[in-house]
Amino acid sequence: MKKRGGQFLAVLFGRKIVLVSFLIILFFAFCAVASPLMAPCDPYEQDLTNRLSGISAEHWLGTDQIGRDLYSRIVYGSRVAFLVGILAVFVAALFGCAIGLVSGYFGGWVDNVLMRLIEAQMAIPPLILALALVAVFGRSIPMLILVLGISAIPGFARMMRGQVLSVREMDYVAASRIRGNSNLVTMVRHIFPNCLSPIIVIMTQSIGGSILAEAGMSFLGAGIVPPTASWGAMVNDGYSYIYDAPLFALAPGVAIILLVLAFNIFGDGLRDALDPRLRNAL
Repeated sequence: MKKRGGQFLAVLFGRKIVLVSFLIILFFAFCAVASPLMAPCDPYEQDLTNRLSGISAEHWLGTDQIGRDLYSRIVYGSRVAFLVGILAVFVAALFGCAIGLVSGYFGGWVDNVLMRLIEAQMAIPPLILALALVAVFGRSIPMLILVLGISAIPGFARMMRGQVLSVREMDYVAASRIRGNSNLVTMVRHIFPNCLSPIIVIMTQSIGGSILAEAGMSFLGAGIVPPTASWGAMVNDGYSYIYDAPLFALAPGVAIILLVLAFNIFGDGLRDALDPRLRNAL
């Protein structure tokens, strides 16, 4: 077991870029958990006499249009990014995997009905669907998590269905049926665990997509409600002052790029480590 775990970590962090991506994720995760320790100022304290100031010892990245410390707001914005990104993916994985598991296992009319519903949702662009749901049900962090989670369900449902179709004919599944286990027991104990590897990979990469979607919706004014710190809303606010205070828009934009890219690269490394064929080839 230790040897297998060591081999997994060796493959996962065999490329330096994956290790760097993991460290970036850890840094922003620490910022999210320990925001009061990492932020030198109150992110919501206004100082109109010191608006759009440049880099200084007191304000490491300057201030915004109403004098709030940019660095502190970026640190607190990591809370929103991780909260929305992780929980939205959890919602999508929970419902998507359940739909894909049932659809792939039973097949027939159950598969046809569920997949047609999934395809109908896929016909609507995820951002348009998310904006429409937010317009109907209102703006809040729980609602944003639910909306982004719903918009990402099809990807997980189709991935899980494909995995189940390849696993359900295995001998250990047939043995479970012969022993008289119920369909629920067979699906949960014997099929689902053997379909997890690609789901874990797509979950990791989808976190970056959810963070980007939250930032995009906040940029459009349909995401996080002010004055809560959100990277997307900060980019939108700073857009108007791009020539007077470039860091106002650039700093949160760079934070978005770094974290999303880190999750995508780390997801690629995780795929290599979890796939036996790729692991043996490296």
